[in-house]
Amino acid sequence: MTAYDVDLVIVGAGPSGLYGAYYAGFRGMSVAVIDSLPEPGGQISALYPEKEIFDVAGFPAVKGQRLVDELVAQAAQANPVLLLGEGALDLRHHEDSVEVVTDAGTVVRAKAMLLTGGIGTFTPRELPVGEDYLGRGLRYFVRRLDDVAGHDVVVVGGGDSAVDWALALEPLARSVTLVHRRPAFRAHERSVATLRSSSVRVLTPYEVSKIGGEHLVGEVVVDRVGASGQDDRDGRVTLPAQTVVAALGFIADLGPVQQWGLELRKRHVLVDRSMRTNLPRVFAAGDISDYDGKVRLISVGFGEAAAAVNNLAPLVNPALGTAPGHSSDAA
Repeated sequence: MTAYDVDLVIVGAGPSGLYGAYYAGFRGMSVAVIDSLPEPGGQISALYPEKEIFDVAGFPAVKGQRLVDELVAQAAQANPVLLLGEGALDLRHHEDSVEVVTDAGTVVRAKAMLLTGGIGTFTPRELPVGEDYLGRGLRYFVRRLDDVAGHDVVVVGGGDSAVDWALALEPLARSVTLVHRRPAFRAHERSVATLRSSSVRVLTPYEVSKIGGEHLVGEVVVDRVGASGQDDRDGRVTLPAQTVVAALGFIADLGPVQQWGLELRKRHVLVDRSMRTNLPRVFAAGDISDYDGKVRLISVGFGEAAAAVNNLAPLVNPALGTAPGHSSDAA
């Protein structure tokens, strides 16, 4: 059994967790970071490393993986213990510390915990047809845009992810068609406006009825919702395709966190203004946290992580105050 003693244990290596690790190091704390994914970056690295992100302060636009790489480099200044590929399984409370046990049997004892687990573990919502083509042209996200360069791509979905994928793939693909079963999109208004003015073919209200091809995806058949679907005149369209991106959303699961006794609201952990949860020495920040007026943005998560670290600082060392001073004043 491997064991670590640190000042702060962070559960979740997404943007908020990585920034929290850096900031804890800035406040003089030792840190361990636990994440069930095999690499840091959370949803960004797993789902959209090649997509442009536009709402992070200081970057007019930044690709997801570049942002993660910069956050990892920043966090490295704290020399954190990185326990990747290990899920936080059990939380134990002691008088002056907390103890986290991972599913790999690792034990981390810390004076405080910062929970930055995003939406928890997530699995994609499956496309109702063509699941046997998964890995043979059907995918739920694109790790490298160049993988589909020159392809005819069909993106399925009506949320932000579907619209973003369609726009990101447009410059590289031979053609991009976005299929959504409803007339209206559930995406950001600016993104939808950009989509409408792009070369992406938009088919609404349509849904995928069949994916074809001998071994790899070769075509996608879509039917207009409510039509008989017998031929083109009745609303059936056959699209050439080598890649289908099913961007239908994800099912989130907090997993063992739900059994720790945290006060939850719709799968989010309730916190007060100091980012403190109802459990002693446990704080939360980023997408997993919730309070009245919460706004779920990466930039907000950074601020919440800093607020949490400053407010838990006296638990780590009574000589530390909650007022951090300015980084520009550091030697």
